[in-house]
Formats: sequence, structure tokens, C-alpha cells
Amino acid sequence: MPSQNRSRVLCVDDDADACEMLTVLLHAYGIDATCAKSAAEAWLEIKKNSFDLYVLDGWLPHQDGFEFCRQIRRSDSKTPILFYSGAAYDADRQKGIAAGANGYVAKPDVEGLIETMVQLMAMSRENDLDALRAGSQRRPDVTSPSAQYFSLETVCT
Repeated sequence: MPSQNRSRVLCVDDDADACEMLTVLLHAYGIDATCAKSAAEAWLEIKKNSFDLYVLDGWLPHQDGFEFCRQIRRSDSKTPILFYSGAAYDADRQKGIAAGANGYVAKPDVEGLIETMVQLMAMSRENDLDALRAGSQRRPDVTSPSAQYFSLETVCT
């Protein structure tokens, strides 16, 4: 049973291996993950549970992740949305941001995925909607000495 203090993420990806990998990985970081294999299945989860972050694949059956992102945004303007997709062209990233996502990480960049998830959930918890919108345009420059880091403790407590 999920803890009240743990972050909750809904991962929407039709690839069973990707869902399992995300669930195991996020659990190791103290984050509860629920997986859905389609937009329709994800809607059922969204209606039953609240989530701190949505992680979407761009390629979903019957309805692509970009249209699903737009639908989520029409009913939920606050929960961060992050694309984690094999669609890695700049045009795909722009399409995700235009659909309402706060970030976009190309598979298989797991380090970038975790880093971006932590950042988005921390900003969301601080209700920093302006930073969330600004953060949707780019990931932080982690090589810069002035980069702001968010610890997993911030997200998971």
C-alpha cells in the first residue's frame, strides 16, 4: 500500500518492459509508480487516484501521448507532465511542450528522467507555477555551478 508521504507518479507507456523498468526504478528512489498502457487506462487511474506527476510516452495505442497530454491539461493545469519517449527529435520535444508538458526527456536517458522528475515535483510542491512553466522550456544545466539541485528527500518527504 502506498505511503501518504511518498510521491505518486502515473507512467503511461504501452511497452510492458518500460513500465516494469520505471516502476522498479522509481520504487528504488522512494516514489510510488502506477502504470497504464493506454490513455483510456490512464484516465481510469486519474479518476481513482491523485498523482504528483504524469510521465507519458509519445507513442500510445489509439491516441498518441501528445493528444492525451492536451486532454489532461484541459482538466488539470497544475500536475506536472513529463514526456519520456523514444521520439527524440527536436520537433517531438516542441510538440510535447506545445501540448502542455513541463518537460521532455528522450529514452533511454534514465539519469535525465530522474533529475527532471525530481525538479518538476519539487517545484510543484512549492506551488512555483512560474518556475514550472519556465522549466518546461529546458532542463537545468547541471554542469553549471549555479544550477539549482533538488534532492530526492525534498520530493519524497
